[in-house]
Amino acid sequence: MGHKRCRTCSLSKVAVMATSPMLQGCIKTAEDLLKRVDLLCSHQDVEGRAKLCSKLRAELKFLQKVKAGQVAIKESHLQSTNLTHLKAVVESAESLEKVISVLHVFAYEGPDGRKQTLVVDVVANGGHTWVKAIGRKAEALHNIWQGRGQYGDKSVIRQAEDYLEASRQQPIQYSNPHIIFAFYNGVSSPMADTLKEMGISVKGDIVAVNTVVGSDEDEDDDEEEDEDFVQDEQDVEDNVEEDGDGEAQLMHTRVDRDTVVASLAFPTDVKVAECARVNLDITTLITYVSSLSHGNCHFTFREYVLTEQAAQERQDKVLPKLDAFMEGKELFACHSAVRDFRTILDTLGGPGERERAEKLLARLTVVPDQPSERTQRLVASSKVNQRSLMIFGTGDTLRAVTMTANSGFVRAAANQGVRYSVFIHQPRALTEGKEWRATPI
Repeated sequence: MGHKRCRTCSLSKVAVMATSPMLQGCIKTAEDLLKRVDLLCSHQDVEGRAKLCSKLRAELKFLQKVKAGQVAIKESHLQSTNLTHLKAVVESAESLEKVISVLHVFAYEGPDGRKQTLVVDVVANGGHTWVKAIGRKAEALHNIWQGRGQYGDKSVIRQAEDYLEASRQQPIQYSNPHIIFAFYNGVSSPMADTLKEMGISVKGDIVAVNTVVGSDEDEDDDEEEDEDFVQDEQDVEDNVEEDGDGEAQLMHTRVDRDTVVASLAFPTDVKVAECARVNLDITTLITYVSSLSHGNCHFTFREYVLTEQAAQERQDKVLPKLDAFMEGKELFACHSAVRDFRTILDTLGGPGERERAEKLLARLTVVPDQPSERTQRLVASSKVNQRSLMIFGTGDTLRAVTMTANSGFVRAAANQGVRYSVFIHQPRALTEGKEWRATPI
């Protein structure tokens, strides 16, 4: 009979769970987040979208199994899902401009020389801003920081150190990315102050703390899990103070959630030092002087690729974008780029294209080939040839942004761990000499 009562009780709990308002709310949240990710990515090309959607679908599938009675869990465990973190990621991405990726994995070298990886929740501002979205409650974060978390919990301050180390090794246009820690369930004021001292911006409610002397029994440990927290030693030990009788008294601080010290929005005054040097690749030199780029794009050429480029130019003019990026900056080109550009021009260029080329070259400072040290470590392949190594490597040495239509080399180099500062544009070929046999549109 006892066994039957236990089974009946379990079935009853499953039935109650299936109708739980909290469960229904979690399912609705997961479905809503999936729609919001689609909307976010419909306006811009966001790398990592598929990964984020996959994680959300996995959470939704689990919750639907709970609702169907296929998985039996306590209602309190619903607070322990990854949904809290994923919601924070989506909300962060929605709040920022020029989001280029979510859940992006960066490789870097740790202080001990070992290879490490770091998952950055949101990369925004064209790569200049890294955001860590944190959904855990302020109490749990503060307890872990003070060494009162569960074994293996890693404090936010330790994670901030990882972010800083990785960002120093992943410059964008020769500047380290700005880091923002976004707290969606508050952060204690001492932790916020520590992060700010480290050079990290804080977003969210900053709550006060009270000093507590004595036992820790009634502390809300908030046992919700977060995949971002991994094994590590405790960060801050509780202070021990002796009273007048020489007995040890436990001293620690406790979060006072009801006292909000400040509410900080995402910083809007993040200043990005724009690189004032530009290095022109051969593809850019050709595109800049091409007859296609100067209005002669209303043709159907015998060569399919030229016809395709002409159609692209009619829809999206490339020259205004090049001029806008180059305006007010120092322009450079290396010897290899100029030499090979002149050779191509002599072979394929028309009179107008050659005239424009001379005017463009007069604006440039031509420098010797001087590939950077990290460029010289790249392994040659079909996409990584000697000429590209000289051009991009020289731009790297000059600490200049390389303008290029050669996205294949950029991707190939990145796959080998070398990320160049680049401005990528659509290519345009030299077409003036072929207009005579093309069909006007």
